[in-house]
Amino acid sequence: MKLSEIKDKKVTVVGLARSGIGAANLLSELGARVTVTDVKSEEELEGVAQRLDKSVALALGSHPEDLFVSADMVVISPGVPRDISPISRAIEKNVPVMGELELAYRFISGEADIRKHSNKDTTKFLAITGTNGKSTTTALLDFIMKRGGFRTLLGGNIGNALTEEVLKMVRNHGSSPSDTCSPPDFIVAEVSSFQLESIRDFKPKGAAILNIAPDHLDRYHSLKEYASAKARIFENQDADDFAVMNYDDPETMRLYESRFKTRKMESPEVYFFSRHREVEGVFFKDGMLYCSLPGILGRKSPLPIIKGEEIQIKGVHNLENAMAASVMSLLAGCRVEAVVDVLKEFSGLEHRLEFVRELKGVEYYNDSKGTNVSAVVKSLESFSRPVILIAGGRDKAGDFSPMRRLVREKVKALILIGEAMVKIRKALGDETETIEARDLKEAVHVAHRLAVMGDVVLLSPACASFDMFLDFEDRGRQFKKLVWEIENG
Repeated sequence: MKLSEIKDKKVTVVGLARSGIGAANLLSELGARVTVTDVKSEEELEGVAQRLDKSVALALGSHPEDLFVSADMVVISPGVPRDISPISRAIEKNVPVMGELELAYRFISGEADIRKHSNKDTTKFLAITGTNGKSTTTALLDFIMKRGGFRTLLGGNIGNALTEEVLKMVRNHGSSPSDTCSPPDFIVAEVSSFQLESIRDFKPKGAAILNIAPDHLDRYHSLKEYASAKARIFENQDADDFAVMNYDDPETMRLYESRFKTRKMESPEVYFFSRHREVEGVFFKDGMLYCSLPGILGRKSPLPIIKGEEIQIKGVHNLENAMAASVMSLLAGCRVEAVVDVLKEFSGLEHRLEFVRELKGVEYYNDSKGTNVSAVVKSLESFSRPVILIAGGRDKAGDFSPMRRLVREKVKALILIGEAMVKIRKALGDETETIEARDLKEAVHVAHRLAVMGDVVLLSPACASFDMFLDFEDRGRQFKKLVWEIENG
């Protein structure tokens, strides 16, 4: 996308969240006439609008249809479904409709101006999606690539919106060929199914699906529809690109069977990671991570990388995340030494099975990012000690029954909060002692009273946070604050 395609165009940005703000400010900087619309009122969005450039107009409280049908372009935030009436009308009028991810990609791949002082090729995308583990794997991959000597930009569904990062590049490229202003070698992006719904040209050099499990079924009609949205990450890849998939995950392998089993010339090379099988890619065997990439490493036999016990982040899910990040970085040209160094150092992300504190022999963990059943299952599998589990929140049309066996075997007590507590009690309440709490504060206090030396108190909600909190980060930080407020003795 060239600057000339944006300047003086009338653009409607839908949704005043992080992605919408990033897109609106980028478009405004490029000379577009931008209006942001959101169904929330000015009072509900207090303070948010202040992050917009002064030239951006606002239409709050509804989505006026005329802003859509009269626009030269409509950019939608990930949380906005494509099937709402104003967007459908814009599509009928042949107005281009794209997501924030697509906007960032088109600008990076099409705008030569920010590379005018650089001899580098076009910045390449490394994109990661999946139901669980996206943020940890993306952050880990970015860390490895940086350690390997590459200039990277981290964004997407993690940290800053990609358009916000692109805006920094636009503002900083200046007129002198300084290294600090040169474009990155790779953009390392966490991408969600919502973002992938609205791509057209998005074509990552490397793309990974970590796993697929029931999630967001309040937005998708079926697991198949959800999986199809995830699979769009591979849609535009060709033989010059690579795909990475979880060999142990049934739904991911169903996608592989349907999409790649009979490889066509234009499809990407496919590699795997596995905890159970020797695969072409990275696998775990007898306590050791191995890499098997004959065409990349120049050796036929698998290369031992690192002992599992040396990997800093713990848990079976984090082992999978480590393997996924490792194979992607190696395929992108990173050195094995950089992979090993980072796996020994990287301690994980906030709200992802994050250790909070130990008090009188009881360990407290914040897993607020565990917003679906499969994430909680992986977290419970990581503990051998008795668990007091705090769960609940806003239901995403999930089925909690897959948790029954682990709740029966590992959960000493189940403390429920939020809108979904009745549904969760009905599904799991007969498997262990189950208590309903008015709020998170009461849940933490109940957990503290029940816990004895050797127990684990785990916040892993299996639900969205929006019934009681701003987001999962707000929920996790409140949990940690409450845990640290518990008095010794």
